[in-house]
Amino acid sequence: MGRGLAALAAAVCGLLLQAPAQAAAPHPSWSWEARPAGTDARFRGLAAVSRSTAWVAGTKGTVLLTRDGGRRWRTVSPPGAGGLEFRDVKAFDARHAVVLAIGEGEASRILRTDDAGRTWTEAFRNTDPKAFYDCMTFFDHRHGIALGDPVDGRFRVLGTGDGGRSWHVLPSAGMPSALPGEAAFAASGQCVASSGRHDAWIATGGGAVSRVLHSTDRGRTWTASATPVPAGDPARGVFALAFRDRTHGLAVGGDYRAGQPSPHAAAASGDGGTTWAAAALPPAAYRSGAAWLPHSRTTAVAVGPTGSDLTTDGGRSWHGFDTGSYDTVACAPDGGCWAAGEKGRIARLGRSGR
Repeated sequence: MGRGLAALAAAVCGLLLQAPAQAAAPHPSWSWEARPAGTDARFRGLAAVSRSTAWVAGTKGTVLLTRDGGRRWRTVSPPGAGGLEFRDVKAFDARHAVVLAIGEGEASRILRTDDAGRTWTEAFRNTDPKAFYDCMTFFDHRHGIALGDPVDGRFRVLGTGDGGRSWHVLPSAGMPSALPGEAAFAASGQCVASSGRHDAWIATGGGAVSRVLHSTDRGRTWTASATPVPAGDPARGVFALAFRDRTHGLAVGGDYRAGQPSPHAAAASGDGGTTWAAAALPPAAYRSGAAWLPHSRTTAVAVGPTGSDLTTDGGRSWHGFDTGSYDTVACAPDGGCWAAGEKGRIARLGRSGR
């Protein structure tokens, strides 16, 4: 569904007309603290390295890097990338990062830097006109996968074993057949997630049901499970996944179109994605990104164009704490959580009294 989301920027602007986010957060001291970037780019790619270091990637080939907690942002965009739409960035530290651009045919590309964006090397350019890549994840500093929409009835997956310097198409024999209309959403860089050195999960929508596909061998073979997040339409399904370990996961999504309700927009799994339970109190509207707060077994945050929500019970209930527009969210091991979205919006999660 990356193709449908190429037009998402215009559609979701109207989402601000939907019902406001749920009030009365259980911890009202949480808030997003703006870290202005001085650009109007829309950032759907975000990599949180630490409280001080983060990368963002977005429209017009824009890539930014901060090393001082967002007080200053340095433009590190690849030369000649102005026509590319970056939807994901994964960073290993302040010097090494990989970005993914979406689009039909050769517009889907992956680039890597080893010197904090001073130079970039093109690691992959899609030559299959039927392929469209949406997001990527890494298991460690060497091994990763990138997810593409179905080609010939199966999701297309790329693999790397050298930190993203080179990529190859993985065999499709272990991939279940895609449902009619099923695809992934290039909305936040979180349509594929990983935990540990071998486990990965794919989020889908558009088909009769939304599904999560799970691999325990770095993308060679997959099993599929249905989720209670509504699908059945190209605009509906699971948009983002977050796993805090190989057992406990969150799924968020809904309907990204303006004015459309998004009931049951979140679900949780306690068995590695084999089964999913709908949140008893879900977010009030469509959410495109989610992340677990580091060192917590129960607390996570979800973001979307109409606001942000917090769960403190592992995804059973969500409570709104901010009404700003963000598309993606990520947390670093040291506790630094970042969000990014339209019109250059970037923020870091803060808590009063700390």
